[in-house]
Amino acid sequence: MTDAQAQGRARWQARYDAAVARGQVRDADFTTLSGDEVDPVYGPADPGQEVDERIGWPGEYPFTRGLYPTGYRGRAWTIRQFAGFGNAVQTNERYKMILARGGGGLSVAFDMPTLMGRDSDDTLSLGEVGHCGVAIDSAADMETLFADIPLGDVTTSMTISGPAVPVFCMYLVAAERQGVDISVLNGTLQTDIFKEYIAQKEWLFAPEPHLRLIGDLMEFCTEHIPAYKPLSVSGYHIREAGATAAQELAFTLADGFGYVELGLSRGLDIETFAPGLSFFFDAHVDFFEEIAKFRAARRIWARWMRDVYGATTDKAQWLRFHTQTAGVSLTAQQPYNNVVRTAVEALAAVLGGTNSLHTNALDETLALPTEQAAEIALRTQQVIMEETGVTNVADPLGGSWYVEALTDRIEAQAEAIFDQIRRMGTPNHPIGVMTSGILRGIEEGWFMSEIADAAFRYQLALEKGDKRIVGVNCHTESISTDLEILRVSHQVEADQVAALSARRAARDEAAVRRGLDGLTAAVREGRNAIPAMLDAVRAEATLGEICGLLRTLWGEYREPAQF
Repeated sequence: MTDAQAQGRARWQARYDAAVARGQVRDADFTTLSGDEVDPVYGPADPGQEVDERIGWPGEYPFTRGLYPTGYRGRAWTIRQFAGFGNAVQTNERYKMILARGGGGLSVAFDMPTLMGRDSDDTLSLGEVGHCGVAIDSAADMETLFADIPLGDVTTSMTISGPAVPVFCMYLVAAERQGVDISVLNGTLQTDIFKEYIAQKEWLFAPEPHLRLIGDLMEFCTEHIPAYKPLSVSGYHIREAGATAAQELAFTLADGFGYVELGLSRGLDIETFAPGLSFFFDAHVDFFEEIAKFRAARRIWARWMRDVYGATTDKAQWLRFHTQTAGVSLTAQQPYNNVVRTAVEALAAVLGGTNSLHTNALDETLALPTEQAAEIALRTQQVIMEETGVTNVADPLGGSWYVEALTDRIEAQAEAIFDQIRRMGTPNHPIGVMTSGILRGIEEGWFMSEIADAAFRYQLALEKGDKRIVGVNCHTESISTDLEILRVSHQVEADQVAALSARRAARDEAAVRRGLDGLTAAVREGRNAIPAMLDAVRAEATLGEICGLLRTLWGEYREPAQF
């Protein structure tokens, strides 16, 4: 063994032993199915073979092989199933089922009116209430959503961007009403508005006002809720829109760099706010490419945070990420095949070192998942975690010639895209050059064009038969019958509207007006809007009222026409 190799292994061993001493390694059976012991990590078998510094060892810069020297021996990934439908009562029941059957965290799916900052009785909400997620109109709904679920003990993720800040305020008020000190809350809020303009198209205002609210949120959480991650930068929706793996990675990390620049422009300490950034990636069905993507993401992020933005601590250089299996890979044809696809994608996420994971249900191309389909999705993770042995060894594919070559290639492709985005930017932008490049790319439709081209190339390959999907363009014969799917009754909308009306009639209108006036003043005076927004939410101001006020102040955004 060379000196360099010996030193690398010694560094890893010291970190691992320290974790053991702190009680950070699980008391579990770390043997194969046949009963053979396995080491916590593996390196080159050839004594003369060096470990490239870009690969390194688990728990050390650039974190290609994972953030922790223990891998999943220390702590397995969090099983965080995404759920939401109907009203808060119905979704609360689903959450309790997930937790009772071994789920480790919750992830909230909101309906379309909520995602667009509209109340359930808004004329634009007609026919959409409760159909693609849960309807949340005020803090009372959020209180019901988490009834009998101790928010101080359960980590919660919320997938919402445009109205993320007022919805987060409702979450804080729900915690207050449980008697929970908000300073102990832990979880993630998606908040990422860049990806809305790039892919998902669920925004309220122009980018700049959204960035102001995000900056306010970063400041508030840094000061008051240190464990909470106020910004989950999302590549998932970019990939679902048709991007390649490299585009997903590059666009997402570029967005992340933009938020780093936002924090720095607010005068925040990078060592303090950077650990509050997390990421959300897609796990698609190309097994090895996805693993390489996750490993490259950690390496790129660590290097940029150190070399470009000046972060010096490990925690500020860490890329923490949640993964969801690819909804776009699921098929309505032969839907039971989706169980297999999801398992493969989940395993790729795990071997790539994900920190938390959602597995899609087999029926999600047709409707929101039934309780049985949701249970199968949950059990998929549990089978991987409990039966396959993948938690025994940190980065078990590290050193694979194929995986390392793919990791290098995706990294190089991402760096080329970063160069393109920075060239679109201006160095003297008040937030930063990457931010200005992103804003210009949004304005000119560059991101949308790049994704559309990638999606077209893939669809053409499907039409020609070069890419094959079982049950769709090959092996189409089947004995599968139609699935029983979950149907959300229109009575949900009627009940939600009635409850909202009763709530408005019972609240203190003067307190609501004071809260909304306070929010108006905070926005106009350039103060952090979060405290004033919390006051409005405590008075039961609705999501539509808060977002409507902000629309009045900032206007609505219309995407520039592209031809």
